[in-house]
Amino acid sequence: MSRLYDRVALIGLGLIASSMAHAIRQAGLAGEVAGYDIDAGHRETAREIGLCDVICDSAAEAAQGADLVMLCVPVGAMGAVAEDIAPVLKPGATVSDTGSVKRAVIDAVVPALPDGVHFIAGHPLAGTEQSGPRAGFAALFSGRWCILVPNGAPQAAQDRLAAFWTGMGAHVDWMDADHHDLVLAVTSHTPHLIAYTMVGVADDLGRVTDSEVVKYSAAGFRDFTRIAASDPTMWRDVFLSNKEATLEILGRFTEELFALQRAIRTGDGQQLHDYFTRTRAIRRGIIEAGQDTAAPDFGRGGGTKAGGGNA
Repeated sequence: MSRLYDRVALIGLGLIASSMAHAIRQAGLAGEVAGYDIDAGHRETAREIGLCDVICDSAAEAAQGADLVMLCVPVGAMGAVAEDIAPVLKPGATVSDTGSVKRAVIDAVVPALPDGVHFIAGHPLAGTEQSGPRAGFAALFSGRWCILVPNGAPQAAQDRLAAFWTGMGAHVDWMDADHHDLVLAVTSHTPHLIAYTMVGVADDLGRVTDSEVVKYSAAGFRDFTRIAASDPTMWRDVFLSNKEATLEILGRFTEELFALQRAIRTGDGQQLHDYFTRTRAIRRGIIEAGQDTAAPDFGRGGGTKAGGGNA
C-alpha cells in the first residue's frame, strides 16, 4: 500500500489509536505518525514502546502540520479537543474520529474547525475490553467494518480516508449520521447497557455469592462480563450522546421482554421455540458475514474478539 498522508496525528492513545499506529506502520500509510494523550503515563508508555514516530505533549503540537487528525477520545471530549487543535490545523487537512456516536460528534466538532478543514466522521466497529497504549495490535481492524459519514467533505478527501481504512484491513461503508446512531443503538449500545445491567443484577443478588458468580460463570454471563469490562468513561459518553436512539431501542427491548415473560409464565413453548429459531438465524448471518467464527472458542482467544471497545 502506498503512502496516503505525510503526517497523521492520533489524539488519544487507547486501544483504537494504538492499533491504528501499528496498522499504519505495517501498511506504510503515512510518512510520520504523531501521538498525544491527556494522560502523562500513557504518553510515557507510548514513548517507551515506540508506538509513534513522535509523542507530543499537547494535542495542538501533534496536530500541527498533519494531513489527517484522528480524534480517538471519548465522545464527550471531542468538542474540546477540536477547539484546542483548530488554530494549528493546516488548510486542506482532514479531521476524523473513531467515536461510537456520530450526530453528537459532528455537532460538537464541526463548529470549532476553521474553513478549509474537512471533517469526515468515522467509527471502526472493532475493539476488545483492553485499553491503553499497550493494548493495540495491527490486525484489530482486519475484516471489520468502518462506517464513515461524509459530512459534505470533498470527494477526494472521502476517497483518501476510505483508502486509509481499507489499507488498515477494514471494510468501509458510508452512512448518514442519524441512521448510524440508530443502527449502533441496536447492534452495540443497547447490548452493552443490557450487559452492564445483568452483571449489576448478579452483583446485587444476595442469594448468589461472589465466589459462585465467578466459579460457575457459563458462556452467556462470561460474555456479559467481558462486554461490561469496557471503558466506563467512553460508554457513559455514548449513552448520554445517543440518548434518543438508545431509549427507542430500549423501549422495543422492554416490549419483547414482556412478551417472553408472558410466554414463560403461561407455558407457551411454541412461542419461545419460534422466537429462538428466528433469533438464531441472526447469529448465522453474523458468521456468514465473516464478523465472527462458528468455532466454540470458549476462552475467546484474547485480542481477536471484537466485543467491547468501539464495537
